Amino acid sequence: MTDTPDVAKQTEEIKPVINFSEQSTWILGYFSRDQLTRLPHSEWYLKGYDEYQFNTDAVNKLTDISVDNISIKIVLGTWCPDSRREVPRFMRILDIWKFPPGKVTLIGVDNAKLSPVGEYDKLNIERVPTFIFYKNNIESGRIIENPVTSLEQDMVNILIRNE
Repeated sequence: MTDTPDVAKQTEEIKPVINFSEQSTWILGYFSRDQLTRLPHSEWYLKGYDEYQFNTDAVNKLTDISVDNISIKIVLGTWCPDSRREVPRFMRILDIWKFPPGKVTLIGVDNAKLSPVGEYDKLNIERVPTFIFYKNNIESGRIIENPVTSLEQDMVNILIRNE
């Protein structure tokens, strides 16, 4: 009788080197806002969206700015605490401003800040979230990781300084 290895025992001894269970929920590349409102992301997204106390004066100034020639790219990591805090707040401000959803591009990155998007390398992303504002397709400013004053005031400052 030949010795046959105990396959069940060998399987028990194999342990994964890297646990990808958490990463499987990361959103990478271009995606729609709707994906943030579904599990597992809805748990942090909807809470942050609903609970954000925005600066009314700054939002009022923002609503006076025409959206005609403005577009925005948001680079975020769904794994990142800063993205989980700032992106829902930012989206709430966009909704109050009535900013057209079609003028917002969402790009998901992994924890090395990489994304399977062709233009991504040209964006020079070092930290997330990064909110990039364009006027007439020319970059006019960024909010990187955390706002200086508040999201809404920083948005106003970026958009009016180049008028």
